[in-house]
Amino acid sequence: MPQSDPHWPSLPTATGALARLAAQEASAAGFDLRSLLKTAGLTAAQIGDADERLGAKAQIAFVEAVARALGRDRLGFGLAQAFDLRQIGLLYYVAVSSETLVEAVQRIERFSAIGNEAVIFRCSKGVDLEIRLDYSGVARHSDRHQAEFFLAALVRMYRSLVGVPLVPLRVMISHARSEGLAEYNRFFGCRTEFAASYDAVVFRDDCRWLPVVSADPHLSDILVRYCEETLASRKRVRSSFRVRVENVIAPLLPHGKPQASAIARKLNLSPRTLARRLADEGLSFVSVLEEMRRELAMRYLADAKLSISQVAWLLGFQEVSAFTHAFRRWTGQTPSEMRR
Repeated sequence: MPQSDPHWPSLPTATGALARLAAQEASAAGFDLRSLLKTAGLTAAQIGDADERLGAKAQIAFVEAVARALGRDRLGFGLAQAFDLRQIGLLYYVAVSSETLVEAVQRIERFSAIGNEAVIFRCSKGVDLEIRLDYSGVARHSDRHQAEFFLAALVRMYRSLVGVPLVPLRVMISHARSEGLAEYNRFFGCRTEFAASYDAVVFRDDCRWLPVVSADPHLSDILVRYCEETLASRKRVRSSFRVRVENVIAPLLPHGKPQASAIARKLNLSPRTLARRLADEGLSFVSVLEEMRRELAMRYLADAKLSISQVAWLLGFQEVSAFTHAFRRWTGQTPSEMRR
């Protein structure tokens, strides 16, 4: 945060709001917060200081640990529905001072890195108003709670900005779920598509020009300048090439076996360059794909409502027997044995 100008106010940037909300839930339920924090490499001092910037990977790991401890598989989604939107921080204030919804959306797109360096918001230039979540520096398949938290919080914020209960045309979430779907549909007001090709919420085009009820042009100018300075002061963390590859593979898994040549094409690389870049990190395409599948398999098998054949499909196996063979190679057990 820029400190050179003494006239700038001290505004929160919400770097870890979800982790702090999860910590409050765990504490209220009587869990030992220190042990949960330790699993994510965090300390009580970090989680207790609202100005302390938390890394995205640490936040994802901590919230996942809290969700498991509480037995709340939809923790991020649940927390997004009740928290004070002002906890979003600077991003919230620059949005609520905008004149129209599309201006607020564009500012969130521009300044989202202030609050979370791993999630990039993109506003479509197409027919409808689509706000898409892309991940940078963090493997998308490692996260569920943060993605759901952001999508639900965005919808809540936009409804608050324009003062009407906006209903999206579509909500797309790239990870799979088999339970609680009615709860998502009820909150968003439309069908929520899981195992989608990417994460996004889509509104009708005419929503773009809805006026923001709290618009303040003077405050808006001040906050935009503040955000630009804050953004300029942040150094972008270069992500590993592996994470880039994983984030291209993830949405392709349920739609067939991803080939190295197809992944290379999506990254605008030749297959040879793809192999060389992974080799520079001591990896191969096959090893990255196998590890992703193993990690996702363990998560999906924990969901009793997903059949073995559905898990195989989500991982890109055309035959259950192929999945069973691969899973035995990874773990020494069959998927059914692991479930038991």
